[in-house]
Amino acid sequence: MRITLLVVSLSMACAPKATVVPHAETPDAPPPAVFDVAAVDAWANTQLTRDGIVGAQLVVARDGAVLMSRSYGATAVGGPPVTDDTAFAIGSVTKQFVCAAALMLEHEGKLVMSDPVAKYWPSATRATDITLDDLGSHLSGYPDYYPLDFVDRRMQAPIAPEDLIARYAGLALDFEPRTRWSYSNTGFIMLGRLVERQAGTPLGQWLAEHIFGPSGMKHASLDPPDDAAGLARGHTRFALGDPEPVAREASGWLFAAGGIYASAGDLMRWNFALAGDAVVPAEAKRKLTTPRVLADGRGTDYGCGLGVRHQGGETLWSHSGAVSGFLAYNAFVPRTRTGVVLLVNTDGAPAGDLHLALFNLLLTPALAVPIVAGPPAADVARALFGQLQAGRLEPRGISEEMAIYYDAKRVAAASKRVRPLGPPTRVEADRPRERGGMEVTVVRLVFADRTIRASMYRTPDGVVQQFLLLPD
Repeated sequence: MRITLLVVSLSMACAPKATVVPHAETPDAPPPAVFDVAAVDAWANTQLTRDGIVGAQLVVARDGAVLMSRSYGATAVGGPPVTDDTAFAIGSVTKQFVCAAALMLEHEGKLVMSDPVAKYWPSATRATDITLDDLGSHLSGYPDYYPLDFVDRRMQAPIAPEDLIARYAGLALDFEPRTRWSYSNTGFIMLGRLVERQAGTPLGQWLAEHIFGPSGMKHASLDPPDDAAGLARGHTRFALGDPEPVAREASGWLFAAGGIYASAGDLMRWNFALAGDAVVPAEAKRKLTTPRVLADGRGTDYGCGLGVRHQGGETLWSHSGAVSGFLAYNAFVPRTRTGVVLLVNTDGAPAGDLHLALFNLLLTPALAVPIVAGPPAADVARALFGQLQAGRLEPRGISEEMAIYYDAKRVAAASKRVRPLGPPTRVEADRPRERGGMEVTVVRLVFADRTIRASMYRTPDGVVQQFLLLPD
């Protein structure tokens, strides 16, 4: 299951909207300047149509109240319209529910998250060195069994979760436990089985009784059969073609790592429930939403099955999900109970951009990150670094003040120091933040034997106001 940690959240009311026409030639339009429900609804429908998405649900909430709940398009090509009651696959958004289940069982004294994996799977690789908590926070080092963006031959045949665990938790580790954060679905198959063992109940039944029901999630279920009522059908667009139905992963491959189906309204109700203490006990919630720290003290921006970061003085919870034919985005500001949930039944679409734009529109100006025109930050940084290596900074795309700062003397000095490094093997941009109305990004330029950081500021028009190379 692919993952992108973003931020956005939700709403619920109203009848289904007009059908989204797949792959229409519609111009890209900026989002509304302010959050007006009618304007947002029209803009979202335009973007979904442009991106060829078959069907979608959008729920938006601010200050604890649902501002809008909309359904777009169809449950399948040629199928009935999406309604508020349609359930979509939510992919890796499943993970926070599984972690919540494990932590709730810990609260009941039925397991201890600091226990080693060896207590339950003694034959797993390095089982005495890896804890149950490491499984839920992606710190274990176990290889990810689902790193690709399509259903390969393995996942076309059913597998028992214990067989999956034996196969992938028995491989060599990708890294020493707790020295890196690296996304791995394998640990969540293990956590799901652990919940079943310690609760004495199938995972789907336990979630229904202890989380879905108490949270008011009327359409949520784990691994429902293809012919279950009310499900959207997943689609893909192969090689720029029109949307076409795509098969799900075979039984056992998703399970606790990404097997839940739910509506966008269900996920918003879960956000509200998690923000309180009525469903998930306070101590379990604290562990669920506390970012883990690596052995060397670096933070991870990830709790147990949930992205957690801080921006503009607010704590943000977020996770996305992607399984065969579906994309899901859920993010929430617990203090203000503000967020966006977006579910679509067409994979490979840029739905995350829509979700992020709506989230930024909801937040206060101090918290919102400006939407910047032009290429991604990493691409801009790579180009600027290459210009410095070549000894000539192009004036196009940078501010007048930056051009003055980078006079001939500074450019020559920079070129002398960075030219021997050659081109970077990769360029990574951290999540942007806001300062002075600008997008602020820390970029890492990775070379064979070192990494260089750069601080880059851009105004919404895409003009670079600052690009400074920083010490390692």
